[in-house]
Amino acid sequence: MNRKWLRIVLSAASLGLAATLVIYLPQIVHALTGATVSWGEIGRQFGGLGWHTIALMTALWLASLWAYTFVMTSALPGLTHTQALTLNAAGSAVSNLLPFGGAAGVALTFGMTRGWGFANRPIVVYTLVTGIWNSLFRFILPAVGILCLLIAGKATNPTVANAGWAGAVSILALVAVVAAALYWDRAAAVLGRALDGLVRLAPRRFRPAEHAASAAIERLRGDTADIIHTRWAGLSLGMAGFLVLQCLIMAACLVATGSYPGPAETVAVFALSRVLTTALVTPSGAGIMEGGVATLLIGAFGQPADGATAAAVLFGFWTYTIEIPWGGLALGGWALLRRRDGRAAGAGPAPSPSRTRVP
Repeated sequence: MNRKWLRIVLSAASLGLAATLVIYLPQIVHALTGATVSWGEIGRQFGGLGWHTIALMTALWLASLWAYTFVMTSALPGLTHTQALTLNAAGSAVSNLLPFGGAAGVALTFGMTRGWGFANRPIVVYTLVTGIWNSLFRFILPAVGILCLLIAGKATNPTVANAGWAGAVSILALVAVVAAALYWDRAAAVLGRALDGLVRLAPRRFRPAEHAASAAIERLRGDTADIIHTRWAGLSLGMAGFLVLQCLIMAACLVATGSYPGPAETVAVFALSRVLTTALVTPSGAGIMEGGVATLLIGAFGQPADGATAAAVLFGFWTYTIEIPWGGLALGGWALLRRRDGRAAGAGPAPSPSRTRVP
């Protein structure tokens, strides 16, 4: 009971903080950049959106959701795209309402997929694989953003450029090492031995059991190897398509609000937005993402404060706010269908009418 009330209090506090950050976003932007903006100016930006712009954003958003279903159906063979769309919507709604909502999302995943007839082991593998793929691409995004800026010649001086190249290459090398360990047995064994060597450098009282690191990696590989070996293309293409479409939503938001800084800068802004969604203090980094995006657009790329802030809020709507009612509808539809199926199963076949024997 205490834990339940603690979760309720933390959830309310987290949502309250997110709402406060959004309400005071103009003041936060002013404190970080010195630029002056008001909600009246942001509202005028929203009022200038045409129906064709809204339709384009809606189409891109729906297409991004559909693209991600290829990740889900690749990770859980037998899952249909419609089921994946429902599962993703419901899980996103839960994650967007609760701090540390990933645990609740996993519980919901188990409930929905078991209701569709999947066993526990494939669901566990699905959770591991999708989590790994999301993490890998979340690491790749900052490197891609840095590389786009460097290739476009946006580095302020050679020192910054060299640091950018070093950071981007280091991130990509780390991702390559992890991907190799997941795919190849020999690479996993080498990485496991290297981690064991690092663990031995720690004080004895902090050391885990011998070869614990390599054993953990081997267990992870054992659970995910079959899916990764046979379905890596679907996982990767689905994730890439999802991120490209979301980046196009960001570009549409920037163009619509007159704050488009260029293709390389847009990729960098999008990469930052995805990194900031990992801030756990608010659900999906709500409020923090908008402030960070607006600050980068104004402070680093010289965009107008009203357009940049409006673009940040608009992008937050398409990647956070709209997912709550959308997921609520999906979850409600799933619950109604489950109840209907349960009643139909409970009723069973109608009993055959008894026959009275006529003497």
